[in-house]
Amino acid sequence: MPLRIAKASVAAAVLAVALAGCTSSTSLVSKRTQGYEIPASALQQIRPGQSEQTVTLVLGSPQSTNTFGDRTAWYYIETKVNQTAFGMTMVQERTVLAVYFDRNKKVIERATYALQDGKAVNIETRRTPSFGEDATFIDAILSSF
Repeated sequence: MPLRIAKASVAAAVLAVALAGCTSSTSLVSKRTQGYEIPASALQQIRPGQSEQTVTLVLGSPQSTNTFGDRTAWYYIETKVNQTAFGMTMVQERTVLAVYFDRNKKVIERATYALQDGKAVNIETRRTPSFGEDATFIDAILSSF
């Protein structure tokens, strides 16, 4: 009789553990921010006419820069993601702060873009054919003899 109770207890424990894995517990998902965290107070401090040095003092160094003729743009990117315990990452929110400068290195405009403002771009997977032959390491060694 005690053996039967022990088997039933083990079966119940296994069933409980299996069902616990099927629950929608949020402890398996962690929320985090990738990139630069853009505080609202910093956004209010960036105004047209300010210098690059002032922007650097308020926001820090940009993550990316770009030049359009005599104008320059600095980009600060914040991405909020949910990451599961199994390593799967899902983007929940993305904010891009763009600060545009004129040729005198003064702010002319700032813009904030969200995830819905972006456009998905498909990467081309076709390869350009080339003449010749792709030789493996062993082929290269054998052809040297």
